[in-house]
Amino acid sequence: MSIQNLASYDPFADVGDDQVATDEIAEEKKKVSQVHNYVHIRIQQRNGRKTLTTLQGLPKEYDPKKLLKAFKKEFACNGTLVDDEELGQVIQLQGDQRQKISMFLYVS
Repeated sequence: MSIQNLASYDPFADVGDDQVATDEIAEEKKKVSQVHNYVHIRIQQRNGRKTLTTLQGLPKEYDPKKLLKAFKKEFACNGTLVDDEELGQVIQLQGDQRQKISMFLYVS
C-alpha cells in the first residue's frame, strides 16, 4: 500500500526545477481524483450508543433524494441530505446502517 497524499516538494529548488515539481503535483492530484470514485460508507459515534451513518461519493446517475427516501423506508430510520463544500452531497442516516446500505447498493 502506498501513501498517495505525500508529495515531495523542495521550496528552495531552482526555478527550472519548479516545472518538474508542478508536473509531479499534477500527477498526484490525478491519482487522488481517481480515488474519489469510491462510495464511502462511514459511521460516526454520537452520544452513548447512538450512531450516525454517512454515505458519500455516489455516482452522478443516482438521485440522492430518491435514494434517501428508499433508505428511510427500507431501513425504518430517519435521515437527511447534507450539502458539503468539499464532499458534495452526503446522505446521513440514523443508526448503524452500513451493512444494509452496502447490500442495498449491491443489489440495485
